[in-house]
Amino acid sequence: MALTATIHKAVLQVADVDRGYYAEHALTIARHPSETDERMMVRVLAFALNAHERLAFGRGLADADEPDLWQKDLTGAIAHWIDVGQPDERRVLRACGRADRVTVYAYRSGAELWWTAVAEELARAGNLAVWRIPAAAGRTLSALAARTMQLQCTIQDGQLWLSDATRTAHIEPIALRARAG
Repeated sequence: MALTATIHKAVLQVADVDRGYYAEHALTIARHPSETDERMMVRVLAFALNAHERLAFGRGLADADEPDLWQKDLTGAIAHWIDVGQPDERRVLRACGRADRVTVYAYRSGAELWWTAVAEELARAGNLAVWRIPAAAGRTLSALAARTMQLQCTIQDGQLWLSDATRTAHIEPIALRARAG
C-alpha cells in the first residue's frame, strides 16, 4: 500500500523589510512520506524569502518535472522556480531553461560539497541563484514543525526570523551564487 502525503496547515505572516512586502499567507503543505521536518520547514523558509501572491508549492519530491515552489505569471509561464536541497545539475539546468529565475536553497552539512561538485557545470546559467541554509539553522527550523502552525516571519538586512508562539529561529542564508542581472 502506497503511503500518502501528510497535510500541514500554516498561517504565515511575512514582514519583508528588504523588499517592502507585507502579507499573510494561508499555506497548505503536502509533506511527502520521505520528507523530513527539516526539509518541509526549509520549503516554508523558501516561501517566506520569496513570498508573492502567485507563489505556490509544487509537487517537488512527488514529481520530477515540478519544483518545490514556483511562481507563474498570468499567462502560466514560470517566472520563478525554487528547489530545496541538493538537486542534480541536469535538473537545475532544465529549470533554468523553463523559468525566468531559478533559486536553490541548499541545506544540511553537505551543501557546500554539493555546490563545489556542480558549480562549474552551472556557471553558464545566468538566471540561477544558490543559497546555503546553515545546518544549525535547519535543525532549529525543524523544531517549529507542526501539523497546524501560526508563524511570523521578519526579513531585514538579509536575515530572517521565523517564530511561532514559543520559539524563534534566526537564519542568515549564505549566497553561494548570486543571480546575474
